[in-house]
Amino acid sequence: MKGKLQGPVRALGAMSGTSLDGVDAALLTTDGESILDIGRSAYRPYTQAERAVLKAALGRWQDDDCTAALDVIQCAHLELLSDLPEAEIVGFHGQTLAHDPRGRGTHQLGDGAALAEALGRTVVWDFRSADVALGGEGAPLAPFFHFACARWIGADLPLAVLNLGGVGNLTWVDPRAPAPQAEGALLAFDTGPANAPINDLVATRRGLDCDRDGRLARQGRVEEGALELFLAEGYFARMPPKSLDRDDFALMLDLVRELSDADAAATMTAMAAAAVMQGMIHCPHPPERVLVTGGGRKNPVMMQMLAAGLDCPVRPVEDAGLDGDMLEAQAFAYLAVRVARGLPTSAPGTTGVPAPVGGGQISRPHA
Repeated sequence: MKGKLQGPVRALGAMSGTSLDGVDAALLTTDGESILDIGRSAYRPYTQAERAVLKAALGRWQDDDCTAALDVIQCAHLELLSDLPEAEIVGFHGQTLAHDPRGRGTHQLGDGAALAEALGRTVVWDFRSADVALGGEGAPLAPFFHFACARWIGADLPLAVLNLGGVGNLTWVDPRAPAPQAEGALLAFDTGPANAPINDLVATRRGLDCDRDGRLARQGRVEEGALELFLAEGYFARMPPKSLDRDDFALMLDLVRELSDADAAATMTAMAAAAVMQGMIHCPHPPERVLVTGGGRKNPVMMQMLAAGLDCPVRPVEDAGLDGDMLEAQAFAYLAVRVARGLPTSAPGTTGVPAPVGGGQISRPHA
């Protein structure tokens, strides 16, 4: 492996997020430190039936029966990744079903060894377990890549990368630091729920997969009482690093249960934005700008709320030349190379682990 991975490496990363929309895959050339080239990408949506299987498996652990969900994950990834054969190594995140780092641990469903055999390529997987075993939160894992992105776009002042996926997470980056694991280079944490509870709301009430373009929220009114109760949740008072499971804020649905569809969507969107605003107070220095990735950047109502509540420009990452649909997939391509080269993938400032640690298993095909 080491002989094959000298110099620039073309890596392929895959990500299936907590929004359960599908699998993203992206090619990246890197030496494990810097981004050298950003390649092509692809997307494979889950069918309605596949999404139902995965949703039914949420909350299950390694000792539960996850056979049907595993079949969905393996088949969807194999189908998509087979169409991108030029990579030397694959970073396979799998599907997070449960995450309780201070309790039962973390569970990313997926069999990297089987995928390596099927693809005939080296696969790096199970990125979070080592961090959790050493006392870290195991999430978020993209911050080391965000540091590389800040360098790639030529940033020279601290900035924030905000990922609004199923759960929201924030990375404060100082690109002037010598390396992502250096003290003061990064601070990262989950801000709170983002798209997942909104998706669940509109799926239950309207049979939709998401509030596309914030159309429903735009028609509603924010219920301030529900918003205040949401912000009283103890999670927001905890110092970072900290992380969440997709369904940790089930109370959101209870708080909007009596509201109309539009008011409920508006209130839950305001909750996601307010969680980010609460999180920003933890940044070591005010960021020069906030670059937003993930599905939430496509919700104009969410973006308007953030712009109104934050004291710096809030822009989609595309404004800096990045791809917000593929940033997480690219992150796992980058992390795969770091794992293969023995470099750390998380640090005290990103997950709270006591010292920088490299996670991930490496599986090679036998043939």
